[in-house]
Amino acid sequence: MGFDQVRQRRLSDDIVEQLEGMILEGTLKSGERLPAERALAEQFGVSRPSLREAIQKLTAKGLLISRQGGGNYVVENLGSTFSDPLLHLLESNPDAQRDLLEFRHTLEASCAYYAALRATDVDRERLRAAFDLLQDCYSRVGEVSRAEEGAADASFHLAIAEASHNAVLLHTIRGLFDLLKRNVVTNIGGMYKQRTETRDMLISQHRELYLAIIEGRAEGAREVASRHLLYVQEVLEEVRQQVQRTARAERRNGI
Repeated sequence: MGFDQVRQRRLSDDIVEQLEGMILEGTLKSGERLPAERALAEQFGVSRPSLREAIQKLTAKGLLISRQGGGNYVVENLGSTFSDPLLHLLESNPDAQRDLLEFRHTLEASCAYYAALRATDVDRERLRAAFDLLQDCYSRVGEVSRAEEGAADASFHLAIAEASHNAVLLHTIRGLFDLLKRNVVTNIGGMYKQRTETRDMLISQHRELYLAIIEGRAEGAREVASRHLLYVQEVLEEVRQQVQRTARAERRNGI
C-alpha cells in the first residue's frame, strides 16, 4: 500500500488564504491599498518575511500589485466585467441597453432576496446611508447633477449586493458599477420627461425596496426589485418609441 507524502503547510499560505478570502468577500476592494507591512504583519501575528512571501504569491496570481515606495494594492481592474471601449458600445446601442435592463432584472432581484435574508447590522447601516444619499439627491431637484444621481443610485444597488453575502453577485455588480452609473445618467432625463410621475415612482420603489430588506422580507424584496426594473423598462420603451415617432415625423417634413 502506498501513501502520499504529507507536505507541511507554509505560514505564508495561511496568509494568502485569508487575504484571498477578504478580496472575495469584498472586504478588500479593487484598487484598495493594504495596510503598511509592519501593521499588517502585527494584525496577522506573523513575521514580516512570511507576509512578504504571501504578498509575492498574491502578486504572482494577479490579485495584488506592488508600487515602488507606495505599498501594496488590490489590482485596479479586479472584477471589471467590460473594457472601456465595450462600455461605450453598450452605452450607445439601444438593443444593448435593453439587454442590460433584462440582466439587471434577474441579478438585482436575487441580490435583494439574499440581502433581506442575510444582512447584518453593519450591512443595514451601510444600506441606510446609501438610501439616505439617494433620497437626498431626489429631494434636491435642479441642484444635483445627473452624474451625482447616477452614482447614488448605483451605490444603493451596490450596497444591496454587499448585503447579499454572495461573492458572485457582489463582484458581478461591482464589475458593472460604471456601466450602471452611466446607464442611469443616460436614461433618467428621458424618463422624467416621458412621465411626470417618474421621480415620485422611483422614490417610492426605492423606499419599498429598502424597507423590505431592512425588515427581512426576502420575497417582498425580490418582488419590489423586479417591479422596479419592470417599471424602468416600460418607461424607457415609451421613450424609445417616442424618439422613433419624432424622427419619422421630422423626416416626413424634410427636417
